[in-house]
Amino acid sequence: MISQSTVPFIDLKSQYKVLKTNIDARIQKVLDSGAYIGGPEIAELEQKLAAHTGTKHCLAVASGTDALLLPLMALGIGKGDEVITTAFSFIATAETIVLAGATPVYVDIDKKTFNIDVKKIEAAITPKTKAIMPVSLYGQVADLDEINEIAKKHNLFVIEDTAQSYGAKYKNSKSGACTIAAGTSFYPAKPLGCYGDGGAIFTNDDKLHIAMKEIREHGSEKRYYHTRLGVNARLDTIQCAILLAKLERYDWEVEARNKIAEKYTTAFIGLEKFDPMFSTPLVKTGNVSVWAQYTLTITNREIFQKKMQELGVPTTVHYPMTMPDQPWYKANTPLNHDITNSRWAANHVISLPMFPDMTDEQSQTVIAAVKTAVEFSMKAM
Repeated sequence: MISQSTVPFIDLKSQYKVLKTNIDARIQKVLDSGAYIGGPEIAELEQKLAAHTGTKHCLAVASGTDALLLPLMALGIGKGDEVITTAFSFIATAETIVLAGATPVYVDIDKKTFNIDVKKIEAAITPKTKAIMPVSLYGQVADLDEINEIAKKHNLFVIEDTAQSYGAKYKNSKSGACTIAAGTSFYPAKPLGCYGDGGAIFTNDDKLHIAMKEIREHGSEKRYYHTRLGVNARLDTIQCAILLAKLERYDWEVEARNKIAEKYTTAFIGLEKFDPMFSTPLVKTGNVSVWAQYTLTITNREIFQKKMQELGVPTTVHYPMTMPDQPWYKANTPLNHDITNSRWAANHVISLPMFPDMTDEQSQTVIAAVKTAVEFSMKAM
């Protein structure tokens, strides 16, 4: 019999209980110092994130959106330029391109990984193309070797959107360390999240790092001396304190997420006999996902989701509409390439609870609910 107890989609409360002593002590240190902006925790976090990612520089910023916008601004990408990106992501990906003044050019996804289909990128390149912004969706790094090769051939920048993939491994590197710049998010629900908005940018380019640092603080080279157009994109010190505490056990959390994902995938073998469209996530050889989401594909999502809720298991959809199909973007950003797979994904993906402190009882509740809901959703058609 399936338990009727509610399984949270993500459990930040349990995580906090484990880390409470360290988090509280670090926050109290900031409160005692009064250095709420620009405190020493900023530099400490940047150094530790850069070392953890394997990059020369890290820049802590106020949000994942800022983490994508600042590299575009610093690289001089703006009016009249085009940036190739995926059609299937959270809106911030396209939003930052538009905010920089450029035009997003949408490319379809690989139906199995949900990341940008590298085979379709070159057809989207024009004389106006200045960069490619791949998204490492759901926790798995995009095919960056192939993307970097295309970019080198056409003299383009590559900016990785790592909002969902901080700490993920790509062959012998980590997400964020494979391109001229990469931006991640520390939104609370991310694998590494703070207790508000936050983000970070990674780069090995010294000049780009300086430019982004100046843009982060109103374009100032030094106090009250503004040499660039900038924004206010600083990450506050309390959020840095929280991230420093969380970073200490983050590698364990990634391992825990992978164990849960493996348990799910193993348990769901054979469910395609009930639903031929049913699939579990594909992680390519050489990659290690951080499982920002564990995402299935389902034929009848509405009935499946309703049944899961009845069984005490929440689900969510990342994402129910492609970026170019969103009302404002449909009216203001052209769609010149086929995005059949992206639209298919928007209609059929659904994500399950995933968090590192999930108990065996909770994971078994999710597994049992999925098995019941898949069969039920097909019989209800």
